[in-house]
Amino acid sequence: MWKGLLSFGLVNVPVSLVKATRSKNISFNQLRESDFSKIQYKKVAAVDGAEVPMSEIVKGYEVSPDRYVVISKNDLEAIAPKSSRIIEISDFVKIEEIDNRFFDTSYYLLPDQGAGKAYSLLLKSMAEENVVGIARFVLREKEYLAAIRPTGQAITLTTMRFADEVVEVREIENDLPANIELTDKEMKMAKTLINSLVTNFDAARYKNEYHAQVLAMIQAKAEKEEIVTKPVDTSSSFVNLMAALEASMATIKQNESKKKPPRKPKSKTA
Repeated sequence: MWKGLLSFGLVNVPVSLVKATRSKNISFNQLRESDFSKIQYKKVAAVDGAEVPMSEIVKGYEVSPDRYVVISKNDLEAIAPKSSRIIEISDFVKIEEIDNRFFDTSYYLLPDQGAGKAYSLLLKSMAEENVVGIARFVLREKEYLAAIRPTGQAITLTTMRFADEVVEVREIENDLPANIELTDKEMKMAKTLINSLVTNFDAARYKNEYHAQVLAMIQAKAEKEEIVTKPVDTSSSFVNLMAALEASMATIKQNESKKKPPRKPKSKTA
């Protein structure tokens, strides 16, 4: 989808950019209930409801109620970032210094023919130093900030949000709980529960169950099978905190006991 150079210092690595993720969203069409005819969308003027052809539509930015600055295609092209085939790393930083909120979409950077050694040099050096490269690049006429980092045997590029695109905690602090008193017993129980659930992260363990259920429902409806859904009990949204912690621990202990193999009976001696 994109070919260019990954540059750090005076080293240039010819690379190709390919997506590292895939969308698993299920798309639905909107239909008229009476005859299942597809719904079409038309662009109409708010003032009179008349349909407006694309040739008559312009971009406008509202500066005050019903007052717009009209922006033409030429206006945007004049200030568009210049197309470039270079991803230039300007800095290296420690991965733990980057807040996860800044990360957006991930891609693989694949070495082009003859670039294997330079690619491997950058990959191994970043991995051993535990650093991430920070770069800028242009994709589809838009400038992006990006994190260049090693992922196994590949180099990945993750587009990043700029600082003013991240909502700071102070902006929502009025909606957060304040002056909450927690007892030592509650803290001890919560920590015990958390520690009992600590494990190594394995993405394969986490399945998109809702996605599978929607596909199964669609398949069943297509085959004219009856679908029965179990209602969700929302009658007790707020429960006693300690009771919930104790019940969680009891469930975990019960599950652990089921996993233990049964004891072998002691052999009787003659």
